Amino acid sequence: MAATITMIGTGSAFAKVYDNNNAIIEADGFRLLVDCGVTAPGALHKMDVSFGSLNAVLISHTHADHVGGLEQLASQMMIVHHRKAVLYIPAPLREQLREHTLKGGRDQDSLQSLDDFFEVRELAVGEPAELAPGLVVEPIRTEHIEGRLSYSFLINERFFYSADMIFNRQLLQQLVDERGVRSIFHDCQLTSPGVVHACLDELLTLPESIQSITRLMHYGDTMPAFIGRTGLMSFVEQGKPYDI
Repeated sequence: MAATITMIGTGSAFAKVYDNNNAIIEADGFRLLVDCGVTAPGALHKMDVSFGSLNAVLISHTHADHVGGLEQLASQMMIVHHRKAVLYIPAPLREQLREHTLKGGRDQDSLQSLDDFFEVRELAVGEPAELAPGLVVEPIRTEHIEGRLSYSFLINERFFYSADMIFNRQLLQQLVDERGVRSIFHDCQLTSPGVVHACLDELLTLPESIQSITRLMHYGDTMPAFIGRTGLMSFVEQGKPYDI
């Protein structure tokens, strides 16, 4: 069963030309929003996609460019569409999302529980879960910033989507050699050194067999100047659907 991914944004947290690095995955009519950053509501509007047309949202970590639009999503779903938004979240992120991101951020009384505003469905880390027919998601713990949990996702056992992660050659090699991954969307800081993201210079050290299946996202506004300088890798285009 075919599944596609469309980036509603491909930009880094500080990009202005590109929207936050968030995506829509579609499988047999099921529409999953992957992360919901500050720019997500506007980006969805530009694509003529309403919150009400989304079946669920999946969150990777709690930085604003990945969760800053969640409050608006929750509010619109409850007020306009009269139902809670379905929220998939790696189980260890639950408390961090409530405490560091959503608590006290609403006009109503302080958020007591995520369940007050979302239909929460926790995902076990390292275990595949079928979110819908033709869409299986496995959260993988990846390193980003010390002290803050962050997760990347293995989709349908063959597509790896890094959220925000530092360079990890061993993981990428393992995913390709042992897990059979055939396509990778990887966040990419265009300049060195890579501190909280993999940088282009690091990704260029990957073997050609991995570079050839890797597309780069979460880049800065200077991206056009790097076209042709990414080895066998290419840049993900905002708004373009890709098969998974």
